[in-house]
Amino acid sequence: MSFKAALSIFASLAITALLSAGSALAEPIKLVGFGDSLMAGYQLPASDAFPVKLEAALREKGFDVEIANAGVSGDTSSGGLARLDWSIPDGTKGVILELGANDALRGIPPEQTEKNLDAMLTRLKERGIAVLLAGMMAPPNMGPDYGERFNGIYQRMADKHGVALYPFFLDGVVTHANLQLEDGMHPNSEGVDVMVRTMLPATETFLKSITAGE
Repeated sequence: MSFKAALSIFASLAITALLSAGSALAEPIKLVGFGDSLMAGYQLPASDAFPVKLEAALREKGFDVEIANAGVSGDTSSGGLARLDWSIPDGTKGVILELGANDALRGIPPEQTEKNLDAMLTRLKERGIAVLLAGMMAPPNMGPDYGERFNGIYQRMADKHGVALYPFFLDGVVTHANLQLEDGMHPNSEGVDVMVRTMLPATETFLKSITAGE
């Protein structure tokens, strides 16, 4: 092989490598919204689900991000733990973890909910996936003792695992009937808009922490 031919092949390989590197750099940050019906978008068009609207809001802010919707209506923390590994694909950089509402509605012992969240956070940490933990509050009808045991779970888990915490996923919606479906528990489309606006600053900070650690 002549020197000129070898140089041409080397140049072609170098260009291919540069193009591949550029393509890799251009890949969006992949997040997963992992939760129950509040994440899934219960009784809403798919385009109105929280992950979809949050992705759109972040893109308007200049973030190149994709958020997969891994919400399952009716899911408890036990159900989430059981499906965690196959619901969070390889290549995921971060997870918005929102579970526990159905545990409280069903009166599941808060200690079990905490144990399940602890296990999920441990698994995600082992995979090198960042987490933004979305907190939940027990409904008042469960009584003050249950509420005290349940409501402290999320701060304890955030402190233990060193993850970001958004204290209450339904902030700004839970006490406003006009932002809820007729069941009085799930957000309507306007309610999702409020949730996205309220959570957006915390999510921006979360994304910046991911990119800073790469």
